[in-house]
Amino acid sequence: MKKIHLLLLKSFIRPFVSTLFIVMFVLLMLFLFKYIDDLIGKGFAWYIILELMMYNSATNVAMALPLSVLLSTIMTYGALGENYELVAIKAAGISLRRAMYPMIIVVSVLSIAAFFFSDYMLPIANLKYYSLLYDARKQKSADLLPEMIFSSSFPGYTIRVTKKDPDGQRLYGIIIYKKNDETNNTEVTMAREGTMFRTMGDKYLVLKLKEGVNYVESKSDGANYDLRQRFTRFRFKEMEQKFSLDGFKISRTDENEFKSASQMMNLRQLKFFVDSSQKATDAAVMLNYKLITPYIKYFNLPAKSKVKYIAADKDVLKSMKVADQQMALSSAASEVRSVKDFLKNRADKYSNDASTIRRYDSEVQKKYTLSAACIALFLIGAPLGAIIRKGGLGLPVVISVIFFLIYYIISTIGEKSVKAGNVNTVFGMWVAIIVLTPIGLFLSYKAATDSVIFDMEAYKRYFNKIFKRKEA
Repeated sequence: MKKIHLLLLKSFIRPFVSTLFIVMFVLLMLFLFKYIDDLIGKGFAWYIILELMMYNSATNVAMALPLSVLLSTIMTYGALGENYELVAIKAAGISLRRAMYPMIIVVSVLSIAAFFFSDYMLPIANLKYYSLLYDARKQKSADLLPEMIFSSSFPGYTIRVTKKDPDGQRLYGIIIYKKNDETNNTEVTMAREGTMFRTMGDKYLVLKLKEGVNYVESKSDGANYDLRQRFTRFRFKEMEQKFSLDGFKISRTDENEFKSASQMMNLRQLKFFVDSSQKATDAAVMLNYKLITPYIKYFNLPAKSKVKYIAADKDVLKSMKVADQQMALSSAASEVRSVKDFLKNRADKYSNDASTIRRYDSEVQKKYTLSAACIALFLIGAPLGAIIRKGGLGLPVVISVIFFLIYYIISTIGEKSVKAGNVNTVFGMWVAIIVLTPIGLFLSYKAATDSVIFDMEAYKRYFNKIFKRKEA
């Protein structure tokens, strides 16, 4: 390998790794901002949050990798152009196309790795991430006893606390209602203050009450016809009550319940699902004719019967009696409604099945578009860096974000159009690549011919010449 190739590779690897981590960090922060209310205040262990962040980072690779390739290539070739290293390379007789060969190989390897990642690792990461996020979002809040609210967090009890210290351990104005369907909430405990703490292993929450009263209403010991009840009241200086915390521990849902989603399948599973679903849908469509014939009386005839067709007169109903006309119209209307309802149900089912097939088929194309996006954005980033001749995180970031937004918006519109059934699946999922690849080839041509397409001075000179001609 030539030294110039090693120089290009070293110049690319460092910004690529740094930009990849930066983009992953930004996307991770967006995830935390979105779900911060569902994660904070629920008493999760630190490793649960860390595990969720790790799985989310894996799911963000599909967005972070193309953007990192685009930004790092612009930075690499922009820095080489800014330091006149590209000029030295061309002076040595090496064209820009030859200088891009090692980068093309590296990006091709990244694209192949991205395909295998999206096919093998991404479905597992999606399964772990969405199942854990689902369990985390449905978890109860760890703020067990909020102020001035009747809390029913503990089964069988309703607890109200008037005031809490800032540390949340000391409570004031405590009222505890014990629920019992048979006695209709006839036991109440009131305390002036108390403290709460958790036992080892977070099995129980213990309330240590001080200076309170316990009221209990119970049935009398007399006969069944005696409706009078017994009221018991006793005062205490200190008393402890335990409440189970089993309902506040995160309960994991069986991951097999999420495996049928399209994001959790690899390429082989997606293709099998699409093929089997398409065959079932086609078979259902072919069955429609057989299912609808019983609703139409015209077809309820013996197979070998001979029918003589007679053209109906426009005024055929006028030849009938009024009662017969009403009966004929009522029968026809009932038959039309039956056929209409049957066709509507079958059409709705077909529409839902077709929408599901399109959604899973779009996931099949996503496995390939991730790799193609890396190559297409590289074809844009490399010549752009050579043209603008600016390194660092200034102008390259702005340009890369603009082109990535164009790619993301077009791909999102195409994907939504596919799921809505407005365009073909292959075209809709590849439309962003189809649009950006010619732009990349055009920019590569301009960079190879030393174009001044982004040179503002050249545009100023051009317009100055035009204005001078008009003045003359």
